[in-house]
Amino acid sequence: MAQIPVIAVFDVGKTNKKLFLFDENYKIVFERTARFMETHDEDGDPCENLDSLRLSVFDSLREIFKHKEFDLKAVNFSTYGASFVYVDEDGTPLTPLYNYLKPYPTELGRQFYDTYGDEAKFARETASPVLGNLNSGLQVYRLKYQQPEIFKKLKYALHLPQYMSYLLSGQMVSDLTSIGCHTALWDFGKNDYHQWLAAEAILPKMAPLKASDSVLSSVFPGTTFCVGAGLHDSSAALIPYLVSFHMPFVLISTGTWSISLNPFNQTPLTADELKNDCLNYLQYKGSPVKASRLFTGYEYEQQVKRIAAHFNQDVIRYRTINYDPVLAAKLSTQTALHSQKQDGELQKSAFEQRDLNDFSNDTEAYHQLMIDIVNQQTISTNYVLEGCKVQRIFVDGGFSKNSVFMHLLALAFPQLEVFAASMAQATAVGTALAIHQAWNSKTLPHDLIELKYYSGVKEKQEL
Repeated sequence: MAQIPVIAVFDVGKTNKKLFLFDENYKIVFERTARFMETHDEDGDPCENLDSLRLSVFDSLREIFKHKEFDLKAVNFSTYGASFVYVDEDGTPLTPLYNYLKPYPTELGRQFYDTYGDEAKFARETASPVLGNLNSGLQVYRLKYQQPEIFKKLKYALHLPQYMSYLLSGQMVSDLTSIGCHTALWDFGKNDYHQWLAAEAILPKMAPLKASDSVLSSVFPGTTFCVGAGLHDSSAALIPYLVSFHMPFVLISTGTWSISLNPFNQTPLTADELKNDCLNYLQYKGSPVKASRLFTGYEYEQQVKRIAAHFNQDVIRYRTINYDPVLAAKLSTQTALHSQKQDGELQKSAFEQRDLNDFSNDTEAYHQLMIDIVNQQTISTNYVLEGCKVQRIFVDGGFSKNSVFMHLLALAFPQLEVFAASMAQATAVGTALAIHQAWNSKTLPHDLIELKYYSGVKEKQEL
């Protein structure tokens, strides 16, 4: 029997570490999920177990080679962002893999911005809201001033996807999708590293840039598979859409965060946009992606629990609740009469302030929750629509399966075509697609994404 040509993709999230094998039609032919116990850094803060992660890559490869029905053509990696592995000349990590949620020292942050300009100006230049350790460039700055002896030994600061790629290729590289992700490293106006890296002698600690769609050779003797340079996961999840659709679109990727991504908007970020959690990514071809973020997935979970408890219901009920257009229209009218947009308070939940005794039943309360969430979402998504003609909005992730959310969103954007999009493992598929030409003998597929259309035209109601 002929072997099946496959690509292996390691998709590393904060919680789940997944391995997928895709065939040339991008169908999953093998998958495995693992979770690792966290370890702690020298301050006692929780962090990724780098040894477990490294060993899992080699263990997974050995397992793949045992499956004689597969012909491994390529390997690529996508991981969460804002995480550096500091390696010495031999590629050995010098520190733990610090968690981006670790608090950033106040004095050091003040020193940085006193030296390189006020926060608002610097944020505009780097398209990076002030986020502490989530600005991964400031992690290297911290290493220099808090651990100077380790900084002297540092050969390269590798973002996590590129460290994982190094394990199989033996080559240390940098990738734009990781560098261009709220890192405070990239000057979007100059399309180059920001000048502060050279001023701090950090620029030589950044590995040579490698194109996101290029590949490296495997370091293992007797193997022929190629190795991708690795991708930041948010950028990887956008790739199937860029491959499948050429008309301008916005993708609203929903989960814990709801992120509106517009790869067709290259307008500079304004102070107001940065204040309301807008930022830029760099997509895998190197051009900017304007993005805005809301913490709505988390907020939704908290408020649904509150509704369920108040009305003595099971939270599972709300997974399949149907959209009621008459109820939504009544509540929307009341909301419009009483709502006032507070400048700079986009991330605050309107529903959190509502008294559940004002609602006659849980269905009414739930519809009000979704109206409040979609009102926030509309403001957030409009930030990335501004100054750019877009014809379609795609929604993927959890809210794409929520009938109430999708109908309300379509009504909020009646001038646009709104679709719920579904595809299995968008991040992993995008990671494979990035190096399609290096391993796949077939043409790019056009049936990767299933779409369901939602009309923004108000239906006539019998009242």
